[in-house]
Amino acid sequence: MRRHCKILLLSLLAGVCCCRAVKAQTISRDELIFYTSEWKGERFPDGRPKIPDALIERAKKIGIEEAWTVLRNEGYNNQFEGDWKMVNDTIPVVGRVVTAMYMPSRPDIEKNIKERGAKQGRKGNTNSWPIDVLTKGDVYVADGFGKIRGGTLIGDNLGNSIFSKSGNGVIFDGSARDLSGLKDIRGFNAFVRDFDPSYLEGMVLMGLNTPIRIGHAIVLPGDLVISEKEGVLFIPAHLAEKVIATAEFIAVRDDFSHAMLKSGRFSPGEIDSQWTSQLKDAFMKWLDENPKEPRITRAQLDAFTEKRTW
Repeated sequence: MRRHCKILLLSLLAGVCCCRAVKAQTISRDELIFYTSEWKGERFPDGRPKIPDALIERAKKIGIEEAWTVLRNEGYNNQFEGDWKMVNDTIPVVGRVVTAMYMPSRPDIEKNIKERGAKQGRKGNTNSWPIDVLTKGDVYVADGFGKIRGGTLIGDNLGNSIFSKSGNGVIFDGSARDLSGLKDIRGFNAFVRDFDPSYLEGMVLMGLNTPIRIGHAIVLPGDLVISEKEGVLFIPAHLAEKVIATAEFIAVRDDFSHAMLKSGRFSPGEIDSQWTSQLKDAFMKWLDENPKEPRITRAQLDAFTEKRTW
């Protein structure tokens, strides 16, 4: 009986803590740093990792397949999500993640959240609150629990505001409305589950810059997101530089491999196996002959090819 009471008390305490966490909407700076403790670089005032702009620019040029492979080799197997509809499938969405977690609404919680938000100076419905924290290079990523009808987190008004503040698009596990108006925003794209004419209802913001789930992927604030037509990939901030550098090398290696195979200098078996010193020497010479290719040192080449699993 005593053991049963102890378990019940612990369950109740856990429930209280959970409710506090949910109602808090944002996690503390210390908690966000805890979740992203592998990141050793600059941070935003709220604790979100601040990946340098230069890395984001480089990330726009890498392939999602190469980046996915690097992540998988590092043990990160839950970072990709596909099956999207887009506003403009020729415009990639690449940048630092700002997360938002939505849940089905219930009157008491929504009332308390909106009243507290008003005291904090927040304006409008809760789906506009994440927009207020966006900075250039950010990507608004929302867990809208896949809701389509009544799950339209933005229309063209909020889309214009998002693009004005971030210069970027959005990724919503939910829907959007005003497709024609969103298409008119030059440079904007949205990855959504679908488009619907309904207005937002029955949803409330329960977490801002907290860990979220997007389909099969886990996403943390400050992650680097890259995208192509097949889907989106969320790269942990502390791995961004390694993923980008390795993906860049894979692209250069493929160019070199194609050239060598066409010339007949090396066989497919040699190219697709662990590289010999002779092949590495040929690669470095080929780089010198092709100055437009990204520069790679011999030490970097040795590191890239040490454990070749891609």
